[in-house]
Amino acid sequence: MFRFQVRAPPPSEAALVRALGVRQLTAAIVNTTVGAGIFVIPALVAQSLGAAAPLAFLICAAIMGLISVTLAVAGSRVALTGGIYAYVGVAFGPYVALLAGVLQWLTGLLAVAGVASAMADQLGALAPVVGVPLVRLSVLAVAFGLLAHLNVRGVRGGARLIEVVTAAKLAPLLVFVAVGAFFVDGAALAWPGFPDAGPVGRSVLLLVFAYSGVEIAIAPSGEVSNPARTVPRAVFLALAATTTLYIAIQLVAQGVSGGLLSQDTAAPLATAARRFLGPAGMMLMLLGAVCSMFGYLCGDMLSTPRSWYALARDGFLPAALVRIHPLYRTPSTAIWTHAVVILLLASTNTFQALAIISNVGLLLLYLLCCGAALELSRRDVREAGEPFAVPGAAAAPLAGAALVLWILSTATLAELALTATVLGAATLAYAIKKRAQSI
Repeated sequence: MFRFQVRAPPPSEAALVRALGVRQLTAAIVNTTVGAGIFVIPALVAQSLGAAAPLAFLICAAIMGLISVTLAVAGSRVALTGGIYAYVGVAFGPYVALLAGVLQWLTGLLAVAGVASAMADQLGALAPVVGVPLVRLSVLAVAFGLLAHLNVRGVRGGARLIEVVTAAKLAPLLVFVAVGAFFVDGAALAWPGFPDAGPVGRSVLLLVFAYSGVEIAIAPSGEVSNPARTVPRAVFLALAATTTLYIAIQLVAQGVSGGLLSQDTAAPLATAARRFLGPAGMMLMLLGAVCSMFGYLCGDMLSTPRSWYALARDGFLPAALVRIHPLYRTPSTAIWTHAVVILLLASTNTFQALAIISNVGLLLLYLLCCGAALELSRRDVREAGEPFAVPGAAAAPLAGAALVLWILSTATLAELALTATVLGAATLAYAIKKRAQSI
C-alpha cells in the first residue's frame, strides 16, 4: 500500500534560485490572469444578466478568493515546483497527481483553442474577409504554424516574442476604463430586478475563465522567496487588482453600450470604445485584443507542448511525442501535435463553448486543490516554513469546495462528458502502466 510521507524537496529543487518576491509574483499572476477573455466575456455575461452582470463578477471574485486562500494554505506547506500538481502529489500520491496534471493540461488546451477562436473573431472585425470560413482556417493555420516553427527552433525566440506582445495587453484596457468612465449613462446600469440563481451560476461558470491563471503563475513555487509569506500576499494582491479592473471594464461597457452590449459577442469592447473614441478607439481595442490573444497563444506554445512531452515520457501518451529535434534539441513532435490539435478545436468550436468546457476541468482541478489543502493541514506538512494562517483560513477549502460544486451543477452533461472521458483514459493508462511495472 502507498504511504504518504512528508519529504524534503529533491536535490534538483535545492538548486533553484529563490528570486521571486511579492512584487514579481503578483505581476506574474496579473499578467497570466488578465488575458484574452476579458475582451469578449462582458457581452456574454450581459446576455444572461444584463445590467446585473457585475454581480457575477463579485460572486466569482469571492469564490476565487476562497480558492486563493486554499492555494495559499497548500502553497505555504509545499515548496516543490508544480503548483496544484505538486500540492496534490504531496497530499494524495502519484495517481491523483496524474489526474491533476491531466486536468491542468486539458484546461490549458481548451482555453488556448477558445482564445484562438476569439482572436479570429477580433481579426474578422478588423478585416471582414477573415469571417469567411476558409480564410479563417487559413489565418489560424498560418498563426499556429509560425508559432510552432518558432518554438521548435528553441525556447529563447518564443520567450522574446512573449515579452514583446505582453506590453500591449493592459494599455488599451486602462484607456478604455479611464476615458469611457466619462461617457457612462447611469440609466444603463440600473438593475431590472435581482437575477435568478440559474443564470448567475451559469455566468459564474463562464467567468472562471477570466479569473483563471493563478494556478499557472504559482507553478514555480520552488523559485519563490519565502513562499509561506510571498504566495498568499501575491495571490490576494493580484485578485484585488484583477477584480477591480474587470468590474470597471464591465461597468463602462454596459454604461456606454446599454442593451446593445449583449448583441455584440465578437468584439464588444471595441464596439463600445467606438462610441466614445470613434474609429481610433475601436482600432485601439481590436489591436489590443489581438495582441493580448496572440500573446496568450505564444505563452501556451512555449509551455503546454512540454506537458505533452512529459506525459509521453512517463508512458501516458504515445512514445512518438518524446522525439527531440536532432538540431534544435526541442520536443518538436509534441509542439507540432499541440498546434494541430488546437487548430482543429479552434476552427470547429466557439470561444464560449470552449471556455465553458475548459472551466469544467479547471473547477475540478480547484476541487482537488481544496482536498489537498485539507489533507496537508491535517497531516501538518511543513516543507515551506511556517504555514499560512489567518482567521477562517481552515474553513476556506471546505467553503471553496462547496461553491465549486455549486458552479459545476450548472454545467450540462455534454460539457462534463469530455473531461470525464479524458480522466477515464488517464486512469486506464495509469492502471496499464502500474500493471506493466509489476510484471
